[in-house]
Amino acid sequence: MTSYIYELPTTGSISFSDFAIDTTEGNVYTSRIADATQARANMRDVLKQSRRTDSEERDYLRIIKVLDDYIPYLRGIIVCIQSDELQFKYEPAFSWRTTLSATLFNTSPRLRLPSLQADLASTLLTYAMALSNFSHSVTASLGAYEYEPAISEKVRKEKDERLNFGVTLLCRASGVFSAISEGVLNELDKVGSGGGGGWVRPPDLWKEVNAALAKMALADAQSLAIRKLLSKAAFESTLSPGPPLPKSHPSTALIAKLHLDCAALYSSARTLAMSSSKSSLTSGLKASFGSTSKSQNDVGARGGSGEVSTDLLKYLERESKFHTAIAHKWLGVDAGETAKPGKGGEAVGFLKWVQQELEDLHTPRLSKGLGIGRDAAKGRDHDGRKARIEKELKSVKVFLDHYRKLNDSLIFDSVPKPSGLQTLIPEGRMAVTAKPYVFPDPAFGPGSKGYQTRSRTRNRIQESEDETLGIEALRIGQANNNRYGTVDDDSSDDDGKIEGTATRTYVGAGSYF
Repeated sequence: MTSYIYELPTTGSISFSDFAIDTTEGNVYTSRIADATQARANMRDVLKQSRRTDSEERDYLRIIKVLDDYIPYLRGIIVCIQSDELQFKYEPAFSWRTTLSATLFNTSPRLRLPSLQADLASTLLTYAMALSNFSHSVTASLGAYEYEPAISEKVRKEKDERLNFGVTLLCRASGVFSAISEGVLNELDKVGSGGGGGWVRPPDLWKEVNAALAKMALADAQSLAIRKLLSKAAFESTLSPGPPLPKSHPSTALIAKLHLDCAALYSSARTLAMSSSKSSLTSGLKASFGSTSKSQNDVGARGGSGEVSTDLLKYLERESKFHTAIAHKWLGVDAGETAKPGKGGEAVGFLKWVQQELEDLHTPRLSKGLGIGRDAAKGRDHDGRKARIEKELKSVKVFLDHYRKLNDSLIFDSVPKPSGLQTLIPEGRMAVTAKPYVFPDPAFGPGSKGYQTRSRTRNRIQESEDETLGIEALRIGQANNNRYGTVDDDSSDDDGKIEGTATRTYVGAGSYF
């Protein structure tokens, strides 16, 4: 199984202290603003270093950790601005390279994106891409272990667990992409974009594109989950591929439904990505004819950033077709393994259909240029996809020859055409779910642990001051009582005299009568 390899973006340097003013008493956030600048500089450095490193040596785990460190600081800046504990000298703009745009010669244009929300969206997008690439790195290192005849059961299970870790990473990536599409970009909408003196968003910050990436990550995860599900059966079939299936083999109907769901996710993702490109093209033309502004972002968008990368669209199309074909393969095997009238013809029909689908995927027309990209790893990945199709073609031939011979000699069912088989295709089934992204607490400011502690400390100080003032008031009151006396309206003696009347200490006291 191969997954899409993202080119991670890079970002320009920025100092938050240049535009953020600490308005708190005592400037309590000055050091935290410096920490945020340092965390962002660390992120910038690790991304630039990754770009200069060979794909096989990239440390995606380190990238993920550095991004994990920066996000809470960025959230701290955002919540402090929202609560007026920090203010802007001017509206900041963040420089990011866009990597999901269809551009000439596969260059990555650098754009200036206004607002903290744009920086947060770009950072989270990089985070999700790094998670996906890390999954690819983990699974690529496993090799085709399930087909190694000499592998021990213990080692196979260990590699199954690593494969499962790859599934988890992709489910996390899907959750982050969804958080960008459904949450962060809604906040970015309030900033405004496009036309006049505004800015035009790159595809990297389109809701539809991030929703498409969420579906794609989930489909990649399900593809890995299918591989893990078939791991033991694949190992047991190494020496004798084809029918009969080993007892450990999971339900062929289930496997077919899982592949059908993968195909649906890839197809839906491609539709979203393509529809967003068409929508952006229309908006871009309106902006072009409606304004004479020639800002950097406007020119960059119309110069190629207004469409989604063709590499990404090709990947989605190819994977959708591949999983559709493999689903048909397992529907054919399911029919062939079911000794019921009419199933022999269905088995042959499905497998002949699959054979044609895989041969179409293997033709130069569809694979042309797939190895040309911004990274040598894409060429190697293309070779891996080609080998995967060839392996499936061999497997299909084994099953087809067996069921065709069986049908021609014993069953004699008519073989339906693909149009007749369409009605026999069931609904897909999901095996994995996205892991919702939970934003970390801000590193400082409202909502942070430190802020809560500081708030409690302020409250305790205030309570202590109030208590001190109360005690002082009581002490002063007592002193006045001792000097002037007090009157208790609720107490009297039997003679009708008021107890506790003021002591007559003035000159002539008692001389009126």
